[in-house]
Amino acid sequence: MTALDTTLLLLSSAVLGVVAFRMLNLPPMLGYLGVGILIGPHALGWAQESAATHQLAEFGVVFLMFSIGLEFSLTKLISMRRAVFGLGLAQVVMTIVLAMIGATVAAMCLPQYFEMSWKAAFALGGALSMSSTAIVSKMLTEKLELESPHGRQIISVLLFQDLAVVPLLILVPALATDSENLSMTLTLASAKASVVLFLLFFVGKRVVRSWFTIVVKRRSQELFMLNLLLFTLGAAWLTEKAGLSLALGAFVAGMLISETEYKHQVEEDIKSFRDVLLGLFFVTVGMLLNLSLVLEYGWLILLLLAGPVLMKFGLIFALARLFKAPTSVALRTGLGLAQAGEFGFVLLNQAGGLNLIDPLLLQLILASMVVSMLISPFILAKSDWIVKKLSANEWMMQSLALTQIAARTMKTKKHVIIAGFGRSGQSLARLLSDEKIDYHALDLDPDRISEAQIAGANVSYGDAGRRESLMAAGINRAAALVITYTNTASALKILHLVHELNPSLPVVVRSHDDTDLEKLRAAGATEVVPDLMEGSLMLASHALVLLGVPLRRVVHTVQMARDARYESLRGFFHGASDAADDAESMQLRLHTVVLKERSKHIGRAISELGLAETGVDITAVRRGKQRLDATPELQLEGADVIVLRGTAEGVTRAEQKLNK
Repeated sequence: MTALDTTLLLLSSAVLGVVAFRMLNLPPMLGYLGVGILIGPHALGWAQESAATHQLAEFGVVFLMFSIGLEFSLTKLISMRRAVFGLGLAQVVMTIVLAMIGATVAAMCLPQYFEMSWKAAFALGGALSMSSTAIVSKMLTEKLELESPHGRQIISVLLFQDLAVVPLLILVPALATDSENLSMTLTLASAKASVVLFLLFFVGKRVVRSWFTIVVKRRSQELFMLNLLLFTLGAAWLTEKAGLSLALGAFVAGMLISETEYKHQVEEDIKSFRDVLLGLFFVTVGMLLNLSLVLEYGWLILLLLAGPVLMKFGLIFALARLFKAPTSVALRTGLGLAQAGEFGFVLLNQAGGLNLIDPLLLQLILASMVVSMLISPFILAKSDWIVKKLSANEWMMQSLALTQIAARTMKTKKHVIIAGFGRSGQSLARLLSDEKIDYHALDLDPDRISEAQIAGANVSYGDAGRRESLMAAGINRAAALVITYTNTASALKILHLVHELNPSLPVVVRSHDDTDLEKLRAAGATEVVPDLMEGSLMLASHALVLLGVPLRRVVHTVQMARDARYESLRGFFHGASDAADDAESMQLRLHTVVLKERSKHIGRAISELGLAETGVDITAVRRGKQRLDATPELQLEGADVIVLRGTAEGVTRAEQKLNK
């Protein structure tokens, strides 16, 4: 089977597997793993392990590490330092220590299966210390729990695990050398790492911004993508040639770009490569699972599954409690991090390639890790039920929180429910209080809630995306609901609940820009307030008043723009400096086209152009020094400057159509 045959087989199988798993509302990653198990050499045998599959898998890890480096922020790290370098460091170190102890005990009890050196036990401990960033972060996002107390704890630990991969990828190969030369090998590896990182960080940091600026000014998306791939793979190649790892170079490349203004553009462009290649990586991981071994050594795989999962759960729970987390938060943190992770496979495969672990034992451990990831989404989905069963006071705590919300709003009618009590929510609350209008806010930040309640604010701990919280806040008696944070997915969820509980309730939604304006309106939002649009209106209104325009006319103009749903403000001319902000390919933009003298559309009215199929409209026409309104009956002339409004793809198609 050629490399192309293998790639096509993996892609087609992955598509079918992901479709099937998404129909069951399961994470795509499970689809990739399931497909790999099914078509792998140990099941149907359609795909065999080869250099091509290993290269695809390696590229997937490279782009995942690049994405992690892209998200690495020194400011974010400092704000989370206690959880990251406290809880995260303790979890990784203690897992490795316990794994080494467990391996020693297992070797004494089952010597025919568990015979490994301390070096192999260290590598195994490093692999077991990892949790699945992809599965857990996706589940937390879907459940809107990223900013919850346990969500912040989980993300902090995952962040440290991702950082810990880098030294572990250096240490494991060093341990495979002779004991006599171990210190020399580690010293040499550290020296090479220092030199390469110096070149990448200090030399690369000076070059990256300048070079990317030169590339961006060429205004070619194709060139930008080629440059991005060259930079990522080039950094990975450099670290590999230095005897380190591809993943380390990709991680550093992501960190360098994260400090430039092109971070968001790069993040969006690389996402498709990362997701596809990472998906193929998980397919190759599934191919490693030997089903005959699972059947033959089922009891041992269950032992290898239950032991590490329960050990990690218990360890993380104890450490979280040690760091003063409430019992329910500690339990949820432990449940969220108990499974194996994608980098665990990378470390384990590396240890296997260096002959540190017996092939049979490696297969059994891989099988248990795959199974732990397969069951992880089900555990996370049932985490509330599990915590209530394990914590006697959890149900009482939740009931108490809902009771407190209900008690505070029981006597209020025609009040405003504020979803989110950040800066915007607090500003709204102050203005409502000044007008003697009752409100009640729901927020998930315990520190913010505690301080605000002491100051007398009507705010409670509660998730506005939960039916129970909205009912306790008195949604049936409320006059309005305002969503004060810019999260479209969360807003859509709340709008769905409002439609069920109180369809006539006016809902005001805040958004970042006009990208999701129509989607939010279609979901039932009474008003959508885009930050960028309102900021532009306020800036213009202040400028007009300062220039002597009567205040009444300014207010009328602003109100007309709002009544027209910001239609006159939607879309803008993009330039090179907008590259970092243009992450959304569907964002409306303005683009000018000069109608050529040979165009077949000369003499035609705007209504006859047929631009509707491109999703583009004409906002204005400039003829010489005269600016004309783009009325349907306006006939075009040669050399007219036509101002188009639409998506990037739409305006490109419209331009081609006009000058055909």
